[in-house]
Amino acid sequence: MNKKKQLILLHFAGGSSYSYQFMKPYLDGFNCISLELPGRGRRMENKLLIDFDAAVFDLYQQILLNLKTSPFVVYGHSMGAYLAFRLTYLLEKNGTPPTYLFVTGSAGPKVKFEKKRYLLDDKNLLNEIKAMGGLPEEILKNKDFTDYYLPIIRADFELIEKSNLINESPVNVPIFAIMGNEEERYRKISEWQIYTTAQFNYEILEGNHFFIYRHAQYIASKIKYIYEKNIT
Repeated sequence: MNKKKQLILLHFAGGSSYSYQFMKPYLDGFNCISLELPGRGRRMENKLLIDFDAAVFDLYQQILLNLKTSPFVVYGHSMGAYLAFRLTYLLEKNGTPPTYLFVTGSAGPKVKFEKKRYLLDDKNLLNEIKAMGGLPEEILKNKDFTDYYLPIIRADFELIEKSNLINESPVNVPIFAIMGNEEERYRKISEWQIYTTAQFNYEILEGNHFFIYRHAQYIASKIKYIYEKNIT
């Protein structure tokens, strides 16, 4: 009897363990383990983290508790891509590496974060969020929602924008990266290659930073294909 396929999901800034619900219908056959940072979703009572290393350690502990079988694939979008990369390094060091690392919405650790969005006032922070295209404008006009959401995304932006990941060590795990052609740094996506000593491939799809909503079925099919091709 075949073991169920394992997929670790790491959410983007402002996200939660529910962030990939839109993609899960296309991931049939997978045991999707959706990790979550403190201060949102099922962990609302916990304090938000603004330190990258602390966030990685929190997620690493969750993986050790939730991952029941091997092999598995790790996937993260945007902030989740950086967290996924560091987690892959830790898992490899621990002797339990993923078979593949799948990242979207990120040009890799070498790219510096020039913007400090976590320092913006609420109005300008909302404008940044609108420009990214992750949430409908009508939702962002709801004060109850923004009162809940802004502290979370501000903390996540601080977490990632204060991190210094340029000198990260490469992993011996294959990486597949995808970005949208409207993203600011999509032409630098190939720089992910220096962070793996294994196979590297990438694609550019149509869309802005949250192109993943437009291409959910396609991204899920790529994850399935990579799993089947590399895991027998």
